Amino acid sequence: MSDESRAVPMSVAASRPRGSDVVAQIKQYILDQRLRPGDLLPTESELTAAIGASRTSVREAIKSLSALDIVEVRHGHGSYVGNLSMNALVESLAFRGLLSTGTDGKVMADVVDIRQMLEQGLSPLMIETLDDIELANLRELAVRMRRLAMEGRPYVDEDRAFHIRLMRAIGNDLVVQLTEAFWQVQARVSPTLDVEPSDWLRTAEAHEEIVDALTARDADRLRAAFAVHYDPIRRTIADLYPAGEAGSTTSGADTVEEVS
Repeated sequence: MSDESRAVPMSVAASRPRGSDVVAQIKQYILDQRLRPGDLLPTESELTAAIGASRTSVREAIKSLSALDIVEVRHGHGSYVGNLSMNALVESLAFRGLLSTGTDGKVMADVVDIRQMLEQGLSPLMIETLDDIELANLRELAVRMRRLAMEGRPYVDEDRAFHIRLMRAIGNDLVVQLTEAFWQVQARVSPTLDVEPSDWLRTAEAHEEIVDALTARDADRLRAAFAVHYDPIRRTIADLYPAGEAGSTTSGADTVEEVS
């Protein structure tokens, strides 16, 4: 980026902003300058002069923005506009999910509901956009998951790749990011739930039925396959937190209306 594009407006506020004000002003600078992920930000000294804040306030604001992935600090190189990922959402939800496992399990039940509703709602679009090459890739992942499950081995990487591939063909980046975020939350919390090995196998096998439904271009069958896919984890949560304590609103037999 050119020096001119990095020039900082030098209008200093009458009183020094603090805390969230500094965070807001740095975010506004990024918007005003139309910066993109990876673009270099002004130096700490330049930001201090520009917004009339103390060096300490600017430094703390940069730390806060870094935690949100709005700013990326590269030590020895400077601060850059971050990737704007959903890492903060994942960290917060995963921690809430872990806390919830000690009480009612509701957060995890909600995450499972969201994942199922998202995939069922987008089933028609998956059928429209996934071509034969992608279906072959999904089939390969599904078969590998079943084989690993039969051997009592984890299939975390394959499962993540499967669900991301389902969404990527749709062409909506936010949907892919949401899928990744909720998958990450479930992946972090699931090991604390003592899921039975047989349920891991059933879940793995459900991926093959998902591919079968996609291949048949059958939206109703696909929605049903997604419900079956989430049945084992839903049942595990219900067993750990009986009498409906987990608060799930979507049963394994439920489906949602397609997204238009």
